[in-house]
Amino acid sequence: MMEIAPAVVVQVILLAREGGPAEAQLAGFIAGLAEDEKAELTAVAWVGRGAFEPEEFDEAVATALTGATVPTEDYLMGMPHLAENLEAGLEALGVDVTGEEEDLL
Repeated sequence: MMEIAPAVVVQVILLAREGGPAEAQLAGFIAGLAEDEKAELTAVAWVGRGAFEPEEFDEAVATALTGATVPTEDYLMGMPHLAENLEAGLEALGVDVTGEEEDLL
């Protein structure tokens, strides 16, 4: 079960969409998250790109916690299509991404 606030994931999506000018802000935002939030953020991205199924979310989180070899912000920012993967992951996990984005904007 996802414990990271959907608004946190949507904030990362919005920053990732901005690209270049927001990269430092995105890196700082991710770096400032708690370790469990970083693992869940990574798991959401993995679900979104199809590496894990939504029902395997807890396994994805455990894998992210035990398998991290680089800072999470570096790993995620190096992921092609990060924003799209996170959005697809949230949707697969039953989160209304559009509603969450509207709440932030």
